[in-house]
Amino acid sequence: MTERPATERLSATERLSARAIADALADDATFAELPAPMRDSKPDGPLGWPGYDALRARAAELTGEQESVVCGTARVGGVRAVLIAFEFGFLGGSLGERTGDRLVAAYTYAREHRLPVVPLVATGGSRMQEGMLALTQLQRVARQSALTREAGLAQIAVVRDPTTGGGWATLGAGADVVLALPGAQVGFAGSRVRPADADPAAYTAEAQVAAGAADAVVRPEELRETLGRWLRLLTCPSTTPAPPPEPLGDDTGLPATGWDAVRRARSPRRPRAAAYLDAYFSDRAAISGDRCGGTDPDGMLCGFGTHAGRTVAYAAQTGTATRPAGYRTAARLIRLADRLGIPVLTLVDTPGAANDAAAERQGAGAAIADLFGAVAGARTPVTTLVIGEGGSGGALALAAPGNTWATPDSYFSVIAPELAAAILKRPPREVEATADQLRIRPQDLVELGVIRGTVGP
Repeated sequence: MTERPATERLSATERLSARAIADALADDATFAELPAPMRDSKPDGPLGWPGYDALRARAAELTGEQESVVCGTARVGGVRAVLIAFEFGFLGGSLGERTGDRLVAAYTYAREHRLPVVPLVATGGSRMQEGMLALTQLQRVARQSALTREAGLAQIAVVRDPTTGGGWATLGAGADVVLALPGAQVGFAGSRVRPADADPAAYTAEAQVAAGAADAVVRPEELRETLGRWLRLLTCPSTTPAPPPEPLGDDTGLPATGWDAVRRARSPRRPRAAAYLDAYFSDRAAISGDRCGGTDPDGMLCGFGTHAGRTVAYAAQTGTATRPAGYRTAARLIRLADRLGIPVLTLVDTPGAANDAAAERQGAGAAIADLFGAVAGARTPVTTLVIGEGGSGGALALAAPGNTWATPDSYFSVIAPELAAAILKRPPREVEATADQLRIRPQDLVELGVIRGTVGP
């Protein structure tokens, strides 16, 4: 089979072979195949499936491969990684015992040489001709993935067309970061086994991103650059805490009263999270989704970026009420950074957690508890800057104990002054006085020992 030169662009509509996708993503001529483990096989496989040997021989003739995966090392964006490329032309990229052997060997090599793992997935699932022995390869893969996580090594999956069945449920969805090619069929149920009336749009890369199961759809011509950026970001550990950003507001003086602090924090002219992230990072890449069906793109921004030459993870509230999926995404971000040894910056800016009926049904309390636990349990240093409203526990969940700072145009309060006055049965005219009593100004928080200090002059 003739392989396409690596210099040619990837195509969204073309299903590349395993070697073609590996060569297209690797830096010039750096892909080197790993030795394939040898396994003795009974005639027609472990089940004696009539004609199975002939099927494998035909697949080998058509593809030039001996199995459905090709594993090797390559440099991508200057970072050496283990690539696991699926060959869909070999029995639909299905997983069998020999596939499992190759995957185990690739993950083992990655751990021995401290390399990230990049599965380039295109599979229809487990190989029927090997029955349950094929299905149990998913357990082997899950074990290798778990060991790789424990070793503090990143796993970045690229899901191609199609990625279904156990391949999606292990190598794909189980990765730390999931990138998807546009229009790819992605889902646990393949096209021939899902309900006849199922909406096909639900089984696409775009749908998986919308549901929080994948991080981004990446155009083919941008995949190499994007993958290289992710590999650089996730392979740069550091033990030094991230410094808090400098304030961006025009008024750097501290507020005179509690209500002045509230007014400034709520001003529509105050810089929000996106402005702080743009100023702080020279480049950044976002993660999206809580991996259990939800996203909160309007309430929480999460990802990794480069600050002063090193990687810093970030989770930033945007000034709106944070939804449960936002808290779960932030917890996912912090735990990933912790495993990879990357410091974290969090930006607090919310009037509070979303408290509508939908938020309760989505598990608001459990999501906030999960984030409190992620921050409390992090071994990597976490730095927090309050850049606007700090509304109760929905804001505190993102704050680092002992390393929280505040801008002059922010406040942090146990409860909003209006709600405090209502609970105390005070008239509206006493809201401003109540704000003073709550001692919510940045300088009050420093004096109380709640935060370390204020940033800026």
